[in-house]
This record gives sequence, structure tokens and C-alpha cells, in this order.
Amino acid sequence: MTPRGMTRLKIWLVVVGIFLLGGVTGAALDSVYRLKARGGRHEERDKRKFEMMKRDLGLTDEQSGQIRAILDETRNEYRALREKCRPQYDAARSAARARIRALLNPEQQQKFDVKAAERDAKRGRGDDGER
Repeated sequence: MTPRGMTRLKIWLVVVGIFLLGGVTGAALDSVYRLKARGGRHEERDKRKFEMMKRDLGLTDEQSGQIRAILDETRNEYRALREKCRPQYDAARSAARARIRALLNPEQQQKFDVKAAERDAKRGRGDDGER
């Protein structure tokens, strides 16, 4: 390859690298924003459910405090477990996606990547009922 060709290649690689970093940064910031926005909704829902349980069971203040502590501890255990398992889940999903992409032509790969990104964004928002 000629020196001019190498220079062009380097420029294109830098442009693509910057584009990819921008995409990753944007996705990360979007996830942080959605996580913070979602937090209030879950807290409200949990509070309503607890108040219904308190009313339906006729809990005393002492019972309410103890049950609230148990629920908080359990929520933290769920979070820890989810974070522990997430790398394995992500690795399996990434491997499956790579295998699928290998079977697709470039146009199909592009569509597949868009759909995968949409699913990832939806999963990050918790629209699938998880998290």
C-alpha cells in the first residue's frame, strides 16, 4: 500500500473509532439517565405495594419496620445476584449475536445490529418487566 493509501486508512480508522466511541458514550449516558429516571417509579410502586400489604394484614408499626427491613435486605440481595450473573448472561448473548451475524450478509447485519441495539435499549429501560 502506498504512503498516501496508509494515511487515508489511518484517517478512516480514526473517524470510525471516534464514531464508535461517541456511540458507546451516548448509550452509556442514556442508560444512566434512564436508570435515574426509572428509580423513582420503582420506589413509588414498592411503597404502594407495601402500604397495601400493611393495610391488608393489619400490621403494627413494629411489624412494618421489621418487614420493611427484610424487603430492603432482599432487594439488595437480588441486585447483588443480578450483578454477579450479568457478565455470564452478557457473554452468552454476545456469543449468540456473533454467531448469527456470521450467517448474515452485510445489509442483514446492519438491520440485525439496529434491532439488537433497540432490544438492548428497551431492556435497559426495564420495559421487559425486569430490573
